[in-house]
Amino acid sequence: MKISGKLVLVLSLVLALPVFAHAHPGHDGHDLTWSFSTGFGHPLSGWDHLLAMIAVGLWAALLGGRSRWLVPAAFVGTMMIGAVGGRLGLSLPGIEQGIAASLFVLGLFIAFSVRLSAAVSMAVVALFALFHGWAHGAEMPATSTGLFYSAGFVVATALLHATGLGLGSLLHKQPSLARIAGGAVAAAGVLACVS
Repeated sequence: MKISGKLVLVLSLVLALPVFAHAHPGHDGHDLTWSFSTGFGHPLSGWDHLLAMIAVGLWAALLGGRSRWLVPAAFVGTMMIGAVGGRLGLSLPGIEQGIAASLFVLGLFIAFSVRLSAAVSMAVVALFALFHGWAHGAEMPATSTGLFYSAGFVVATALLHATGLGLGSLLHKQPSLARIAGGAVAAAGVLACVS
């Protein structure tokens, strides 16, 4: 069964709506729904995380084949490992630079239609996911329940990847638009480096 890019994009947005509706201030910080919605909101609250995670899905869609699922899965899996390191307070130098580099490199890969093997593509996004995950773990509120906070940012990341996959399916036959999108993501990486 072939799933259209538009359907993936619409389903991603529909699945996110209940969490957005509940993610309002006033929760006491001890309830599990608050922990989940706080984690869910973390990747959405920073434009750098948001763009990088959509870019992973977009690049995976342009790669095609098994990479459509393996590349986002490698990102999510490694991001969870990074989150544990961040939550434990372990040191990882260059977190912000790693996040900015993820935008720059992924943007260039999209803009220039860089095609790597599935294994190399997975390794590239896994490296970047480590920095994103570390930031998620390090910025987890002390009052959050770790498991539910983590589940929140994992679901948000998966939805952002699905959004990128949907966009990639739409842009697959529009290489000039894909190049523009990739250039914009790369430019955002440069902006993240200098700001």
